[in-house]
Amino acid sequence: MTEPTAVFRLGYVPGVTPDKWVRMWAERRPRVPLELVAAATDEAVELIRTGAVDAAVVRLPIDRTGLHTIPLYTETTVAVVPKDHVVTATEEAAVADLADEVVLRPQDDTLPWPGDRPGRAAAYAPATTEEAVELVAAGVGLLVLPQSLARLHHRRDLTYRPLTDAPGSGVGLAWPDAENTELMEEFIGIVRGRTVNSSRTPRRERPAAPAPSRRRSSARRGTRRR
Repeated sequence: MTEPTAVFRLGYVPGVTPDKWVRMWAERRPRVPLELVAAATDEAVELIRTGAVDAAVVRLPIDRTGLHTIPLYTETTVAVVPKDHVVTATEEAAVADLADEVVLRPQDDTLPWPGDRPGRAAAYAPATTEEAVELVAAGVGLLVLPQSLARLHHRRDLTYRPLTDAPGSGVGLAWPDAENTELMEEFIGIVRGRTVNSSRTPRRERPAAPAPSRRRSSARRGTRRR
């Protein structure tokens, strides 16, 4: 298919770093800018459905109605705690170690818990992860979240420890459930690690080779003897 637009718009959620993909895109499609749009997962899904972005890197699970999705990787889940908390005595912790702790549950939390969540629920559910981190610093409770978000909201008075038996946070690529455009196929190839010469990755146009000259070399010319 031909390229429908001169820009490829990619949504991405907090904690995701699409820099590598952006650099590869610039190498393969230098004439088509890749525009990044930051959004929460629910917002990113809505942007895809309304056509405001061509695709988005989101945290799974999501409502896949009308969407294609492919998993990209799974993040480690960590507990964010004050630096002097007892959990910091070891390099790793288990969900059971938080049983008696107040664990904040922000409204934008997307971690899939098959059973009971760790710890005791706080009386107040902060609207965002950023607000929850502030409450941990204020001594209100602890926070469980993907490691990339712990790094994103890093504070000097807080630290984190991996939770060895907690579910991981899946990250995936989502885009409309329709025939893929050439640009969409290109980006899928990039995130999946396909090379430029891959059969499913559109090849960049190359200038046509000059046509061979039809002029005969003088060396091959001769005169017929009578």
